[in-house]
Amino acid sequence: MVPKRAFLTKGFGVHKDRLASFELALRAAHIEKFNLVTVSSILPPNCKIVPKEEGLSEIAAGEIVHCVLARNDTNEPHRLVSAAVGTAVPVNEQNYGYISEHHSYGEDETKAGEYAEDLAATMLATTLGVEFDADSAWHEREQVYKASGHIIDTTHYCQTAHGDAEGKWTTVVAAMVFIE
Repeated sequence: MVPKRAFLTKGFGVHKDRLASFELALRAAHIEKFNLVTVSSILPPNCKIVPKEEGLSEIAAGEIVHCVLARNDTNEPHRLVSAAVGTAVPVNEQNYGYISEHHSYGEDETKAGEYAEDLAATMLATTLGVEFDADSAWHEREQVYKASGHIIDTTHYCQTAHGDAEGKWTTVVAAMVFIE
């Protein structure tokens, strides 16, 4: 089974119980009613990323659904948590791409999201033989990757939240969900 479509989603939840906080984050992302199976980082060849609403309309409650899931939580008041997925899509759609997940503390949405995007793009670039300076900044490498003619698109999807002021569990999730 090779998925032909996927969608991005994110959410956060707050509750006194850690598991319930995770459930609320999944609800906010609209993926709580599926049996989620986490997988690693490959975006299948010819897999199209579709709007979340379109993807959700094609899967049923209780269905086993594969996803790349980034998850983070805290019960420390005001602590910033983030969960992000990054994607890198090759120009040749017959090739596979990459999806990365990143979980961090203290990073805002832009920083965590760009880190995840950078991870995915770098993984794809190395498999395609794109030469680059690993010590250069992400925005410099992004231009090299796209100028190489091998990578058509990179993106990220990130959820951040500050820990609840009263110390309740705060959970963030971001996911690439596959439609099979």
